[in-house]
Amino acid sequence: MLTLDLKKQLIDRINKNENRELLDEAIRLFDIESEDIDVFKLNIEQRDVVDEARQQIKNGQYLTNEKANSEIEEWLKK
Repeated sequence: MLTLDLKKQLIDRINKNENRELLDEAIRLFDIESEDIDVFKLNIEQRDVVDEARQQIKNGQYLTNEKANSEIEEWLKK
């Protein structure tokens, strides 16, 4: 599909759409594309922490959002 065809299809969908959240998200995505994005530079310690967290995720050592919220609710009841 040509870029021009994609643009026409996108414009058509935007014109037909009434979902405010979806339209806001589309605007946000276009804003990201047009911004100069700063690249985060991590020091060695920060990289080590990120690597450790990635390994924990691979090993299944994490809480889902639902489980974390459940544990918070239980803690607040005490």
